[in-house]
Amino acid sequence: MAHQPFSGSIPDDRLYCPAHDMWVQDLGGGEALVGATGFGIFLAGEIIAFTSKPKGAQVDLGRGMGTVECRKTVLAVHAPVSFVLLEGNEAAEERPRKVNDDPYGAGWMARVRPTRWADEKAALVDAAAYRAHVLKIEPEARFD
Repeated sequence: MAHQPFSGSIPDDRLYCPAHDMWVQDLGGGEALVGATGFGIFLAGEIIAFTSKPKGAQVDLGRGMGTVECRKTVLAVHAPVSFVLLEGNEAAEERPRKVNDDPYGAGWMARVRPTRWADEKAALVDAAAYRAHVLKIEPEARFD
């Protein structure tokens, strides 16, 4: 079977963590949404289960904020910033297809209160830099 290159979107309205293929969208008021990028999901394979840490969990940058189960493995979802978990996306846990089909919308993974935003935001990249990161790994990638 021939390799199918990545084809998907990388929205301009959020920041990205290339190390873990995660995104962060600042909602204002000290809150943010966090999720897996379409490219990260492409690399992992179809997600068939998603489980978030419990509400109130304190998660440090790079540490596990939950797990995803793909066809042949269970992977830790690594936090792109340090935060307190305000809520996991219960709808995505019940229907993980949302994460695959709409990673930047209904498939978000966590609503959080970043705890070191001022320090850690600088390590995140904008959409243009994340697209460049994707093209280094997947030169034939196409973006919507």
